[in-house]
Amino acid sequence: MSGQTIAYRRASTLEQNTDRQLPDMAFDREFQDKCSGSTTNRPGLKACLDFIRDGDTLVVHSMDRLARNLVDLLALVKDLTKRGVSVRFHKEGLLFTGEPNPMQDLQLAVMGAVAEFELALIRERQREGVAAAKRAGKHCGRKATLTPVQVREVLERIEAGEDKSALAKAFGVSRGTIYNVIAKAK
Repeated sequence: MSGQTIAYRRASTLEQNTDRQLPDMAFDREFQDKCSGSTTNRPGLKACLDFIRDGDTLVVHSMDRLARNLVDLLALVKDLTKRGVSVRFHKEGLLFTGEPNPMQDLQLAVMGAVAEFELALIRERQREGVAAAKRAGKHCGRKATLTPVQVREVLERIEAGEDKSALAKAFGVSRGTIYNVIAKAK
């Protein structure tokens, strides 16, 4: 009895899509996530792992779509192959069947390490970009909830004895924001 062919796709954010992953390929069942691959706690992956059975083949566009670090990648592939599931990585052209194969194990470890290294490089470039932006005087991070004029008004109204909860409601912010304004003013 041959099993089903299952696809798993993952995009890192809600704005991204999975259209480029495994295009023009037919599957018996498809699962997807639109979230970071830094954790294996993903609803689509969990549903896929719960659904997949002995004899099935899981097809993933590339290793970094299944896991972003070597430990998770090795654990997922080992768990699936132990359960009788074959795992195929389309981009890398690799198939893992659970049959003892030292060359496959080596390839998986090397490719997983490369994916992990690429992620580290991306994060390093991101940190460098943020540091350069800060040096250039550009604002980094989330936009301020209140404008400088609003901050002054909040402080004046607090000084006049106005209730902090009422101020939060009036400015459409949380009480925590009001308390942060007070703390920064001290």
